[in-house]
Amino acid sequence: MVNLPNIFKKKSNLIGKNFMKLIDFTTSDINYFLDLAVEFKKMKINNKIFKPFEGKNMVLLFQKTSTRTRSAFETAGSDLGMGVTFIDPNSSQFGKKESIEDSAKTLSEFYDAIEYRGFKQTDMQFFADHSKVPVINGLSNEFHPTQALCDAMTIKEHFGSFKNLKVCFVGACGNNVACSLATICAQLGMEFVGIGPETEWKNNKYFSKLNSICKKTGGKISFTTNKVIGVKNANVIYTDVWVDLGQPIEYFEKQFKIMKYYQVDMNTLKNASSNNKKGTIYMHCLPAFHDLNTTIAQDVVKKYGDKYPYIKNGEFEVTDEVFRSKNSVVFQEAVNRMHVVKAILFAVLKA
Repeated sequence: MVNLPNIFKKKSNLIGKNFMKLIDFTTSDINYFLDLAVEFKKMKINNKIFKPFEGKNMVLLFQKTSTRTRSAFETAGSDLGMGVTFIDPNSSQFGKKESIEDSAKTLSEFYDAIEYRGFKQTDMQFFADHSKVPVINGLSNEFHPTQALCDAMTIKEHFGSFKNLKVCFVGACGNNVACSLATICAQLGMEFVGIGPETEWKNNKYFSKLNSICKKTGGKISFTTNKVIGVKNANVIYTDVWVDLGQPIEYFEKQFKIMKYYQVDMNTLKNASSNNKKGTIYMHCLPAFHDLNTTIAQDVVKKYGDKYPYIKNGEFEVTDEVFRSKNSVVFQEAVNRMHVVKAILFAVLKA
């Protein structure tokens, strides 16, 4: 029997709650998730077995494929003693022959928890509204909350606390990852700066909802088109792919035209850390385009490399030098998703 830390004995007020978006939770809730994740990571490192959910089952419902999300949920569920079923887009009638509502009602009779990785947040919420068991957002077009939790965990591991930290999201700063990262920065009292073309963020009305949270926590949300000014004294430089990986190859050219200025290179890191006593780390939710070791990068460069020479080495949103630098914590960040998924499951399911 594992001697459990006190955080595991704390009564959760989140049992039965869906995990749709971070703004649904308080700062206290977020810290509870993070404290649990830290302890789960210690257990994993020390090979301590803790299976509170033996006899329970979870289904992973994927409309969009993923490596890290599937791996994080499968290993998390297995480590906690759960049976895990994976349903990909081709092995289900979800949304085709069976409605979202009917699928939710059926699956929630079979399973104790449902992970949903899909296209529309509205569909996901509708699904959750008709489910009898907690639904966890594995990614939607609007939010990626499990990613933001592991981002916060990684930031705290590196800096020790969230006090006086500046987080800069460079490039596609209005996407689902950026929205969730901005939310958790607001909840934890950090400064979030979105840096990219105005088209990436000016029409996104979600960010205004975070102002009331910032007033309570001391956080700050702002945006700029100026990368040099924006990253000054940044503790975290964060990027994501410029094109959703489900889009045709032609979508890349549009982004190559407007995003060249927002590629993160070593000069970006140096500019961020020049007067920064705490230092600067580089983060990415992955997968990243930083070299030619993927078929997509090869195909894109073959088609557009001569027209846009700066991407010839497969370096799109970030250079290979930055990605492989000592500042990069992308793989630490990736593995932390498994631990935050365990934390979420533990908080919303009754052992």
